[in-house]
Order: sequence, then C-alpha cells, then structure tokens
Amino acid sequence: MSFTKCIEILAKYYPSFLLGIRTTLIVAITGTLLGLLIGLFVGGVRAIRLDKTVSTSKRIMKRILDIIARIYIEVFRGTPMMVQAVFIYYLVYTSLVRWDKMTAAIFVISINTGAYMAEIVRSGIQAIDPGQNEAARSLGMSSMQTMMDVILPQAIRNAFPAIGNELIVNIKDSSVLMIISITELMFQSNSIAGTTYRFTETYFLTAMIYLLLTGLSSILLGMIEKKMNHTRTSLPQSDTSFSSISLANKGAKS
Repeated sequence: MSFTKCIEILAKYYPSFLLGIRTTLIVAITGTLLGLLIGLFVGGVRAIRLDKTVSTSKRIMKRILDIIARIYIEVFRGTPMMVQAVFIYYLVYTSLVRWDKMTAAIFVISINTGAYMAEIVRSGIQAIDPGQNEAARSLGMSSMQTMMDVILPQAIRNAFPAIGNELIVNIKDSSVLMIISITELMFQSNSIAGTTYRFTETYFLTAMIYLLLTGLSSILLGMIEKKMNHTRTSLPQSDTSFSSISLANKGAKS
C-alpha cells in the first residue's frame, strides 16, 4: 500500500467522500432518532403493567400489543439489515409506491434500530425502583402519566450509553445499504476503487473515515452523558440519612 497514493486519491476524490459522509450521517442520525421514538413506544408498551382495576378490554388490547411487539422485535433483530433493505425497498417499490432510495434507507435503519431500542428502553425501565411507580400512582397519576413523566425520562438517562452505541453501530452498518444503491460512504468508496483500481488505498481511507466518524461520535456522546450525569447529581436532594432522621425524631420529641 502506498500512502502517497492515499493522499492523491483523497485530494482528487474528496468531493465524493464528502458526499458519502453526508449521506451516511443523515441516514445514521435520522434513523437512530426515529428508531429511538419507535423503541420508546414499543419498549414502553412492553414494560407497562396494568392495574387490577383495568377493564378486560384494555387487558386484551395490551396482550395483543405485547404479541405484536414481540414479533416485531424478533423479526428485525433476527434477520440481517441487508436482507431487510432489499426486501422492504423492492416490496414497497414494486407493490405500493415508488419511493426514493434515501427515504427507503432511513426507513430500514429506523425500524431495525427500533427493535433494539425497544429492548434497551425496556431494560432501562425495569432498572428503575418500583417504589417510584407506586409513589406516582399514590399521587393520583395514571399509568400513562407515570410512564411519560416519571419512568421514561429516567429510563432514557440510564440507557443513554446503549442508545449512543446504537448511533455508532448505525454509522458503520449504513454501509450495507449500498445494496439498494444509496450513495453513502461505502458506495462512493466502491465507485472510487473501481475507477482508480487502487482498492487497498481506497478502502484504507474509507476505514479511517469511519474510524474518525465513530470516534467523534463517541466523544460527543460522552460529553452529553457527562452533562446529563452532572445535571442529575447537581439537583437538590432530600436529606434522608440515618443521622438526619435521628435528629428530626429528637427534635420532635423535645
């Protein structure tokens, strides 16, 4: 491999690399955000627990939603994204509407990520102390209010490292979407390599670009996580230590 050739390829074809980077980031970031929304809904549905006072019809509906959610998660976690992309793109393209490749790519990444996000959110919800749910319900909050205002914000914060990891995975896994001819980074690299016949140098540059993108994403996500943790620890906390409780009891007796 010649590093001189790497520099020459980068200098000559940097517009193509930039286009590939742009497309990759758009697909990965948008797909991750939409996947998070899907995961919040599906994971929330799976994690929510109905009261004994809930009607039979709502229990039946909850059971049906649980089955649908479980099937969705198993299908999209158990099949390769490349297969999903080809199947979904050509199924919709030939049967329903002639959608563009960018929309198809974002859709595929979103529903694939949503399956993983659903389990991440569900585990984040289950990690929260059940006493918080009971406290919220004792204040008169409904199951939906408790989930939206109390449980989910904490679940997202607890699961943020795993959520951020999905973004990094999507930056890399977007490369499989070249199967539907979306002009992401790997598609552009294949075109450049085919033009220059310098496959080693071109794919070395591509690997370095992916490494740069994921590295910068890790740094940014780490900063956001640190900010979230700082916000949580800087909030005023009630003093419930053993010594403070003892002092309070002594004051009450006197």
